[in-house]
Amino acid sequence: MPDFERFRILLEEERARKVALLPALRADIASANSARQDSNVDDEHDPEGSTIAFELSQASALLQQSSAGLDQVDAALARIAGGTYGTCAVCGEAIAEGRLEARPWTPYCITHASAGRTR
Repeated sequence: MPDFERFRILLEEERARKVALLPALRADIASANSARQDSNVDDEHDPEGSTIAFELSQASALLQQSSAGLDQVDAALARIAGGTYGTCAVCGEAIAEGRLEARPWTPYCITHASAGRTR
């Protein structure tokens, strides 16, 4: 049986990291948008390094990924509070502790994570 308190602590630490990262990513997006609006340079054809559009796209993708990760962590914390943490959301079997070590926010056993989450 997994040590739920240890996983709760791991999840809260991961949540704190993600919450701290979000404002920095939003600032990067704002900065890239500002640079794009304030510039009349054709950065899309600049042979020197990355473009403003690329930087904006990269920061937006990271923000979306971090927000989704935060949602997953919050859902796992809710499962701990509700007493369903460590149980596969598809088949109801226990999730292996090794899988929870690797991905403490997962709601799926290894079988359902790799099989498209359906039985």
